[in-house]
Amino acid sequence: MKRIAVLSVHTSPLEQPGTGDAGGMNVYIVQTATRMAALGVDVEIFTRATSSGLPPVVEMAPGIKVRHVVAGPFEGLGKEELPGQLCAFTAGVLRAEARHEPGYYDAIHSHYWLSGQVGWLARERWGVPLVHTAHTLAKVKNAALADGDTPEPRMRVIGEEQVVEEADRLVANTDVEAVELVGLYDAAPEKVLTIPPGVDLETFTPGDRTAARASLDLRPDQVVLAFVGRIQPLKAPDVLLRAAAELLARDPSLRSRLVVLVVGGPSGTGLEEPRALQRLADELGITDVVRFLLPLAGGDLAEVYRAADVVAVPSYNESFGLVALEAQACGTPVVAASVGGLPVAVRHGFSGFLVDGHDPAEWARALAHVALDPELRARLAGNAVGHARGFSWERTTDTLLAAYSDARKAFQREVHR
Repeated sequence: MKRIAVLSVHTSPLEQPGTGDAGGMNVYIVQTATRMAALGVDVEIFTRATSSGLPPVVEMAPGIKVRHVVAGPFEGLGKEELPGQLCAFTAGVLRAEARHEPGYYDAIHSHYWLSGQVGWLARERWGVPLVHTAHTLAKVKNAALADGDTPEPRMRVIGEEQVVEEADRLVANTDVEAVELVGLYDAAPEKVLTIPPGVDLETFTPGDRTAARASLDLRPDQVVLAFVGRIQPLKAPDVLLRAAAELLARDPSLRSRLVVLVVGGPSGTGLEEPRALQRLADELGITDVVRFLLPLAGGDLAEVYRAADVVAVPSYNESFGLVALEAQACGTPVVAASVGGLPVAVRHGFSGFLVDGHDPAEWARALAHVALDPELRARLAGNAVGHARGFSWERTTDTLLAAYSDARKAFQREVHR
């Protein structure tokens, strides 16, 4: 492999994860691109330009270019409006390739269904294989909607079905997702590969818990629960707040020590009521124990994980759950919903606990079980580090590169048949 075209229509790898549409997918693209470049593979990432001030091309790192494609107005377009701009985006992608000799890219890797639509056309024009990662699937999301959340539209379902049919390889984050692709989308089993994401084991490491708390103005004796992610119904941060209120109702003396950290910004349907979570905290009477922090990255985010007694991941759907893995790599146990890829990211009873459903009372019990039992927490924390070390971006990247090569060989055999 000499050069890979990566398509990320609706969110740029240059954006801060945790707000807007930036999240685990952004982390995935940045981490794998960085490691591919280190192995001598040039990576060009195509994303939609969201500001007139953005240069057409940005060198994110040596060997990695981010190309900003003009498609529609620079600002004010939600993800649900982007299908109308796919023609313009595709034209920009094809135009960039047309400046080079045929065969400039060895493979295309599209992320999310919007990018898959573009990749499908580029595959036909360039004569190279398309590898696609869905990250989330509409049929799966619609089967487990949060109360009041908006179902994914039929247009997306049809778009995903088309990409599944046309892609040469489909990368699933877990075996559960692989089964969903085959069972719900009629994917050819031989095209589906399970390649788990990784975790940055250099950034997310165990550290000085007391120092981490001091950096966040937290006392050593406080009971700290944390949520990290986009503020939207899908991620269910409200479940953590309701569970915290339940904990205080059971034990009012805990109020002087309890702190709930919510790290992230509004996203998706959460943008319709960006302050809904603050209002919920007020309604529950827990504003004094809840702290809202802006999205963080790198070492600053690692300090949040280290400072917490437990990290909650109460999502209604997660294709994997990178937050759970990052927290565990820092030595912090996780309590997560038993959905999607989270049973892979969290080893139940070993590195944390999985909760069936989203009943605040059940979540309160699970969170208290970990946070208020120092011996159990210490045991889980040690196990969590070892569990997280079983995942690495190096392994993910090596497996992806092998998938690209395999797809390219199969594509060429098909062309010459």
